[in-house]
Amino acid sequence: MSEFPGLYLRIARRKYPGPSPEVISSATEFVIDGYTRSASTFAVYALQLAQPTPVRLAHHLHAPAQLLEAARNGVPALAVIRAPQGAILSQLIREPDVALRDALVSYARFYERLFPYRDKFVVADFAEVTTDFGAVIRRVNERFGTAFSEFEPSEPNVRRCFELIKLRSTLSPVLLGFESGTVTADELLPEVAVLARRPGPATEAWIPSEEREKSKAALREQWARPDLARLRERAQRVYETFRGTE
Repeated sequence: MSEFPGLYLRIARRKYPGPSPEVISSATEFVIDGYTRSASTFAVYALQLAQPTPVRLAHHLHAPAQLLEAARNGVPALAVIRAPQGAILSQLIREPDVALRDALVSYARFYERLFPYRDKFVVADFAEVTTDFGAVIRRVNERFGTAFSEFEPSEPNVRRCFELIKLRSTLSPVLLGFESGTVTADELLPEVAVLARRPGPATEAWIPSEEREKSKAALREQWARPDLARLRERAQRVYETFRGTE
């Protein structure tokens, strides 16, 4: 269903009334989306932190329909992608009830559905998003004639992104509103101070950790199963084809 905008987006707007995930609408200025675990959260925070005023952003739906709707309506869009092994193993750690075979099929179908519209997006790989997001925004501006401010990947700026990502599990409406561009950075600051004082560690489900890396190591044995060879090859081929070159 998530491959068909007409049906899926109507349902998504009822299921996700905001502030995050945010479904594309007439107010949307920019779309950032992709298969889950492909650095879309980092991209969202890096974008908003770099702007003098918030950008109305559609994001985190993790459905082809969101990007398809952007392509069909000429809305500037960034499709993020990650090599299948990294994306899928990270997904299975966060969603242990998902079968590896099903995830491989879902990954391939996600980007295959977007192939006919590939030239309507800027595409950025996980590594580029997390190390040089300013260059990604530069390509977005060149491609769509937008004027988004570029993110400077300095140590303080990257640290600030991860600090916000750590707080995401609080589900603070103010923090999530900042993601979607309905809350300003000045409005966010007092909320961050309050969230940081709350007792107990924040869940780090969106950022790398030693524990998650250990879990991935165990999953790599499943990844190498001979019966999954054709699905792994399909997913890898999709990744290389979709990422392509700008």
